[in-house]
Amino acid sequence: MSDRGLLDLIIALMPGLKAVDRIKMLKLFSREEELYVLSKRNIEEIVNHEIKEFWDISEFRDRADRIDTVCRMRSIKWVSWTNADYPPLLREIYDPPAVIFFRGQLPDPEKSLLGMVGTRKPSLEASAQCYNIALEVGKAGISVISGLALGIDAMSHRGNLSGGAAGYAVLGSGLDEIYPSANRLLAKKILDSGGALISEYPPGVRPSKWSFPARNRIIAGLSRSVIIAEAPQKSGSLITADFALSQGKDLWVMSSGLSSHDTSFDKRGTEKLVQDGAEIIYSQLDIFEKWNMVIADNDENTEFFSKTGREELVSSMAKMLKIEI
Repeated sequence: MSDRGLLDLIIALMPGLKAVDRIKMLKLFSREEELYVLSKRNIEEIVNHEIKEFWDISEFRDRADRIDTVCRMRSIKWVSWTNADYPPLLREIYDPPAVIFFRGQLPDPEKSLLGMVGTRKPSLEASAQCYNIALEVGKAGISVISGLALGIDAMSHRGNLSGGAAGYAVLGSGLDEIYPSANRLLAKKILDSGGALISEYPPGVRPSKWSFPARNRIIAGLSRSVIIAEAPQKSGSLITADFALSQGKDLWVMSSGLSSHDTSFDKRGTEKLVQDGAEIIYSQLDIFEKWNMVIADNDENTEFFSKTGREELVSSMAKMLKIEI
């Protein structure tokens, strides 16, 4: 804990505030005591809007103390926007979280992360391409960051870990509430890789329909570039795409995210992104080129996904990974 004590955690837990409100307050105050003399009306004047939630500063302080204690007991760390260890790329977005909680080690700010997200019910072709690209960039030392969801997220994590990279996942819940529970082992593997589980939500917070869209801005914020692997017309991953564009990040679409012979999968979301100008990624070599990386690559399957008619390889990869998609 810094000289600011629990000040930043208290501000992060105050109800009725927007992310930009919290950052404004972090800049304005430097000691806990400065909050205690302020009324709810004072805070409303600072953030320039009404706060409708119940207000009791002593309760907020007690809750911050309890959460800090729980974090220590469960090996969860937290870092404030005011701290030098806060990820610099995340600090630059419009609405960064005042505090992030994490298990493991935060990403090295000198190394770029590749965001990979997509539908929870992908095609076999998209699953295989996603796994393969994440694997190959992992071999090149590039870590993938995703959301630990079923489908594309999980395939991205698994491929990247198999490539030997440290993995990173942003959760839409507290770090003691791994969701979905089916990915608990995957979460452990991410920690074992030297990476991290990250969340803006304190321990005890369960996932909600609001928390997942919000966490997508963190995935985009921590990424140098974002790949939308495959997405239907209405997909949460398209929210990540919007955040990536608003944050000035590269936005790419995997080639398997476009129409193919299999019409049973809705790819209208990724198709629309390409129509709007997103570039298409066929293999890891496209990423290396865009990032100006010189990588020796003799993999005979490098050009696999720029071709068609390779259903057997896609199916065999799914069987090898023991997945049903």
